Amino acid sequence: MARDPSASIPPPSQEPERNLGPVLEFMRTLWAVDHALQSASKRMEARNGITGPQRLVLRIVGRNPGISAGAVSETLHLHPSTLTGVLKRLETRGLVERRADPADARRALLHLTSRGRELDDVRSGSVEAAVRRSLGRLPPRTVQAARRLAETLVEDLERIE
Repeated sequence: MARDPSASIPPPSQEPERNLGPVLEFMRTLWAVDHALQSASKRMEARNGITGPQRLVLRIVGRNPGISAGAVSETLHLHPSTLTGVLKRLETRGLVERRADPADARRALLHLTSRGRELDDVRSGSVEAAVRRSLGRLPPRTVQAARRLAETLVEDLERIE
């Protein structure tokens, strides 16, 4: 009689707790945040026609009319070529437009269209709304410490060759 191989695997509730240690536990949490951000972004796109990263760019342009693509790229710590794709999708959807800089016609400045301003005003059902709720549930000192930790991690990750 053949033995059922799944019989030796305990159900999830009976699996022993893993001892990951502080580094792996933190990394596990980061992966969970990344997955949740990706999932929420897909739901936002299905509901509003815009992804989380696109909305973030839209919000930055909305708060800074006439900002250059280079300045958006610096603000988001993105390579300009990565931002180019996001901006093209926003322009194609009629949410952002480029206008010549009056001081230097070779340079383009970004502005929201009327449709872009409508999406800029949407507050519910966005990644931003979830972040706002989470930040509001924690004491300011905890939020500041978490931000410092995240910024330090970014610095150290950028040093990896």
